[in-house]
Amino acid sequence: MQAISENRNQAAQPLEDEAPSVHLHAARLSYRGETIFDDLDLHLPARRTTCLLGPSGVGKTSLLRMVAGLTHAAQGEAVDAEGKGLEGRVAYMAQQDLLLPWLSVAANVTLGSRLRGEPAPHAEAKRLLERVGLADAASLRPNALSGGMRQRAALARTLIERRPVVLMDEPFSALDAITRLELQSLAAELLRGRTVLLITHDPLEALRLGHRVLVMSGRPARLQEAIEPPGEPPRDPAGADILRLQGDLLAQLSKAKP
Repeated sequence: MQAISENRNQAAQPLEDEAPSVHLHAARLSYRGETIFDDLDLHLPARRTTCLLGPSGVGKTSLLRMVAGLTHAAQGEAVDAEGKGLEGRVAYMAQQDLLLPWLSVAANVTLGSRLRGEPAPHAEAKRLLERVGLADAASLRPNALSGGMRQRAALARTLIERRPVVLMDEPFSALDAITRLELQSLAAELLRGRTVLLITHDPLEALRLGHRVLVMSGRPARLQEAIEPPGEPPRDPAGADILRLQGDLLAQLSKAKP
C-alpha cells in the first residue's frame, strides 16, 4: 500500500501548505554485518523536491524506506522541524508497482481512500487516469497491462494521495522517453507544494525535477553537497544550464561508482 498511515481511519491531510521539512539525523543502518551508512544526515526542505542519485546498491532505497518508517535502523528516525514523526503524512511509491491483482486499475488507484474508510474519489481517479494515459484501461486488471502501464497506474495511485510528504523510488523507470517527459511534467505539477524525495538513476531527470539534487556514494555511504539547478521544475531538458549541470553531475557520479 502506497499511502502510509499509523491509523487507516484517519483522513489524509490535503493541505500542501502543511508540508513539513524532514530531517534524518545521524542515521545508521547495517545489513548482514556490513554498514550501509553511518552518521548520515539528510535534510529535505519543506515544499521542495529533492532528487537522489547514486550507484546501484549504495543504499538509496534503504534511505528512502527509513524516511518512510519502513526500515528499522540501528539509529535514525525521520522527523519534522518540531521533532514530530511523519506517521500519517507520507505517500510512498516503491520500485515495484504493488498493484493488487484482483482489483481493476481504477480500484487500485482509489485503494488508499477505501482502506481508510473514506469515500473513493472516483471522479478524481478518472481525471488522473486520463492524464496518465490509462482512461481506456480503467476497468482492466493488472495482468492485462504492460510494465509501463502498471507503473503509470502505480504513479496515479501515489499522485491521488494528498499527503504532504511524498517518497518515490524510480517512478518513471519503465516508461518510454516521451511518456517519461510527459509524466515528469505531470508529477511536477501535482506535487508542487509537497515535500518530495525522488530516487532516480537519470541525471537529466533529477536536474529537470529537483529543486535539489543529491549524490549518495561510498561505503559507508555519504551524501555529497547538493546541486541546486536554476529555475523551477519541470525545467527544459535542453536548456544550457541543465546540460552544463548534467556534465558536472555525470562527473560526480563517475567518481561515486565503486
